[in-house]
Amino acid sequence: REARAAGLSAPVLFLSAKGEPHERVAGLAAGGDDYLVKPFHLPEFLLRVANLLRRTPPPASLEATYTFAGITVDFSAYTVSTPQGLEQLGERELRLLQLLIEQRNKVVSRNQMLDAVWGKDHFPSSRTVDNFVVRLRRILEDDPSNPRFLHTIWGVGYKFTPLEG
Repeated sequence: REARAAGLSAPVLFLSAKGEPHERVAGLAAGGDDYLVKPFHLPEFLLRVANLLRRTPPPASLEATYTFAGITVDFSAYTVSTPQGLEQLGERELRLLQLLIEQRNKVVSRNQMLDAVWGKDHFPSSRTVDNFVVRLRRILEDDPSNPRFLHTIWGVGYKFTPLEG
């Protein structure tokens, strides 16, 4: 209760030996997001933590907008403004682009992208990442077949470089 009153927005998972219904209700009413009674199975615990993290918005590690080479990404509006116009992004497109921007000038593996954008409990193929990058290239690049910003690192993943070179 005190943590929530102080503004804590991180997910809270109660791990308790107290498993009576009224005790669970009290924990959730106090501001908990989930409640797990001991003893518990590790796979269940890991799935509950993963679910809490997936439902929790990522911390604001970037400004509300990011601009490079005349292109502006608005993270709160899910849009990209280019000289050709305004494009609306889906949630996963935006999250993938945000990850690449956060890791700019670094190679991000397909597996890292899958875990960060789709979660560890989903199992899309690495081709899924490739298809999303193709869509992002169509939006960001003047010539998607000769990208300036979203570079393929063969056998590994992709790298976002906001400047040519």
